[in-house]
Amino acid sequence: MSTHITGTREEWLAARLELLKSEKELTRRSDELARRRQELPWVRVDKEYRFDTDEGNATLTDLFRGRSQLLVYHYMFGPDYAAGCATCSTIADGFNGFGVHLANHDVTLSAVSRAPFAKIQAYKRRMGWTFPWASSSGNWAPGRRRAPISLRRRRSSLGCTSSPSSGGNNCPQEGLEQSWLSAPLYGI
Repeated sequence: MSTHITGTREEWLAARLELLKSEKELTRRSDELARRRQELPWVRVDKEYRFDTDEGNATLTDLFRGRSQLLVYHYMFGPDYAAGCATCSTIADGFNGFGVHLANHDVTLSAVSRAPFAKIQAYKRRMGWTFPWASSSGNWAPGRRRAPISLRRRRSSLGCTSSPSSGGNNCPQEGLEQSWLSAPLYGI
């Protein structure tokens, strides 16, 4: 059982105000890190990556679905997994809802995994999801940390990784799969 300090309201307020200073410093450091991330150079994607989708075989450009921006969620679901990552699934539960809002701002949301497309489709049906979800068909492995489709990679704050031996549901662990967001831009 944990022993917790009990104090007066005045002691709590003093401690809370001291903690608030640290929280504000952390926010400033986080804002600076975000600014530096946004200043990273962009990289033109010259290779023609292929994906399996509901519409058939697709290129990276096809994933944009006619919009100028694409937000890719690198969903941890490897070829050997029985199911998708539990944390990724919790995140993806909201995709149907906010995908509509993103579309109204010229952004397509899509998930991409390394699992075979038939496996993705079955899991997607089981979960009741309708958002676009593609299989990279072995084109690239997000876990390499050099995902070729990432022109501006935004790492998930969860930092989850997973491996086939964990069944895809044991975050965080080192392994082949990692979740993050990528935001490639069309036409640069």
